[in-house]
Amino acid sequence: MVQQTSHLPRRILILFIAAHLFVFAAFAQIDTDPNSPVPILLSSSESSSRVLAQRASRSVKTAKAAPGAFAPNSTIILYIRNISLLEGEGANAFRVYAEDSKGREYRFPVLDIEVAGGVMKNDIYALKVRLRDETGYAEPPATGDLLVRVAWRGLTSDRLRLGFGTKGGGIKDDAAPYSTLYSGSGIPSKYAPEIPTDDIVGYRWSGDRARFLEQATFGSTATIDSRVRRLGLRVWLSEQLEAAYPSASNPYPNFPLKSTDLQNATTGCGMFVNPSPEYSVCLRDHYTMYPVQKWFFTEAFYGEAQLRHRVVWSLSQIWVVSGVDTQQSRWMTEYNKVLSDNAFGNYRTLMKQMTLNPAMGNYLDMVRSTKNNPNENYARELLQLFSVGLFMLNPDGTQQMSGGSPIPTYDQNTVNAFTKVLTGFSLCETTASCPNRALGAPNYIDPLLLNQNNHDITAKTLLSYPGAVNQNIPAGLNGGTELDLALDNVFYHPNVGPFVSRLLIQHMVTSDPTPAYVGRVAAVFNNNGFSVRGDLKAVIKAILLDPEARGDVKTDPNYGKLREPVQLATNFLKAFNVRSADGLQPSDGVIASRPEFLNMGQNPFNSPTVFNYYSPDYVIPGTALNGPEFGIMTTSTSIARANYGNTMTFSRVNAAPPNIPLGTSIDFAEMEAIAASDVTGNLLVDDLNRRMMHGTMSAGMRNTIITAVTAIPPTPAANMLARARQAIYLVATSSQYQVQR
Repeated sequence: MVQQTSHLPRRILILFIAAHLFVFAAFAQIDTDPNSPVPILLSSSESSSRVLAQRASRSVKTAKAAPGAFAPNSTIILYIRNISLLEGEGANAFRVYAEDSKGREYRFPVLDIEVAGGVMKNDIYALKVRLRDETGYAEPPATGDLLVRVAWRGLTSDRLRLGFGTKGGGIKDDAAPYSTLYSGSGIPSKYAPEIPTDDIVGYRWSGDRARFLEQATFGSTATIDSRVRRLGLRVWLSEQLEAAYPSASNPYPNFPLKSTDLQNATTGCGMFVNPSPEYSVCLRDHYTMYPVQKWFFTEAFYGEAQLRHRVVWSLSQIWVVSGVDTQQSRWMTEYNKVLSDNAFGNYRTLMKQMTLNPAMGNYLDMVRSTKNNPNENYARELLQLFSVGLFMLNPDGTQQMSGGSPIPTYDQNTVNAFTKVLTGFSLCETTASCPNRALGAPNYIDPLLLNQNNHDITAKTLLSYPGAVNQNIPAGLNGGTELDLALDNVFYHPNVGPFVSRLLIQHMVTSDPTPAYVGRVAAVFNNNGFSVRGDLKAVIKAILLDPEARGDVKTDPNYGKLREPVQLATNFLKAFNVRSADGLQPSDGVIASRPEFLNMGQNPFNSPTVFNYYSPDYVIPGTALNGPEFGIMTTSTSIARANYGNTMTFSRVNAAPPNIPLGTSIDFAEMEAIAASDVTGNLLVDDLNRRMMHGTMSAGMRNTIITAVTAIPPTPAANMLARARQAIYLVATSSQYQVQR
């Protein structure tokens, strides 16, 4: 995203499974059809650089270019070919972008699509488009020729001229086919979109496989890539969905609960002399997020259950609990267990377990909410951030409108009603009911416990929607019963599927998914094929195997997502065998506490607010592009990203016991050997292109890096390491690499 998815005998059964695994291995990448056709925008007979367009009042079957230009806000027909639609795929799968003579890009709404037929061929589609910006720019497009293009499934057509108000103007035609600008060298043009089969199944770093692993893991390694290549995407997904988590070699931190008074002499760190090494370690392990961060990165680097770890991280940025207000690492560990236990479970179960999680209860004040002193924080965020959102949604995640304005999902009265439902729950401190209760330390392990005497038993009116479940709760019920009724009221709201699906797509695949993509995933959320709603296992598979996610290359510059600091760091380090500072053992996983990392603007498990590090609705200033991660991309953090790449490439995180016991570095041996084998630098840069960018490095970037690499003399032999480092640094800090596409 840059502007500038038996009763057979045992032996027979084993042979049967082995045979099918062989088939999957032989066609590893074919099971998701990575070769989506490239949309081609038809040009006018008047000029090959001018789009074939007509007024919407004319029949689409007798296409004839309209003379002159089209008035702003009018509706026109554009024609595209070379696409293959899924059943039910319609206008919401397409986006029409236009750039004016001032270099501003706009998006025009696509109203309808139909097969042209008639004089036109049946493989040509007519797009009905409204000539008005749908993204809220303050200024309309400048009149004169616009360069328009059609995007579909992350692929773009070339750009052709369209008269807007008038014809002509100062805009220049693209010097090269626009559809190849973001596809790297060697990618076929729009007239030859098929990628050779050998590139699909035979390459060590095949494009679609590499893209898949960026979306489903914290970074590919040769081992992971080889396994996916052998098994295929679907079989690997099935394997990951059942993988043990966390890794046996990296269990959850299991420090005992401590007093909230860290200076307590018996259940705090006051038992040690202050200052002393023991006191410092006690503070670090119990009263900071250090153990959770260390565990998290170790699992990201070396854990086998990569998919669950990636989904848990995504969910943690939806159901936010922050170390800013969470005192102890053990509290955060228990919160993270709820996410991991339910990452491939049912969203309804996640809703209840998270509602009763003590860390969440403390963070959003539910543990302090009683009938005489109600607190609406959790009730409000349950609705706004975790389930239904502020406005009513269509099944594809677009907002429902009334009189030109979005329709609110709920009002303050609804929040007040949910607040009353959620009163009376507090930390579990009853010995008979709370197995993890400990003297002198609050119980942040067992779920919250209801005190019915503190619960509001009045009648409540909850969310209203067609066929609403449990909208009205009668007076006098037990708080636990009310909680289940209220959560069902939320869970069955029609917004939940598209709302949650869009957030997960944003975190895993692309920041600005088309409504069609959201709609397909939301349909799976609503029904996994077996009449089960909220099956996250099915949802994750739908996200990762969707045609908008898959493909060797995506040519739409608005597709993808800026790598957030966590994923930027892990993807980069894992590409080069991340290890300890001395290179003799695994990294200690302690990178988040280092200034090189923190300066990038994302301190793991320490979100600044319940709204996460960045808003999912953040629009990049001066553009029409939804790009959440750009919310923490500033002048300062962009420099920090380059500094991080410099530190890890030309230096390392040195060991400094006890807080950094082993340190972190990367392995240059393979890249140094490749550099030594070819003094031209071509093999080195080509390998990095495959390894880090799945073959999408632009020709300009490639030439620049080769120039920088060959500026280092080929002798003495030590210069080969310098060449390797230079090339790696330039790729890792480039804008093209920092956007996951």
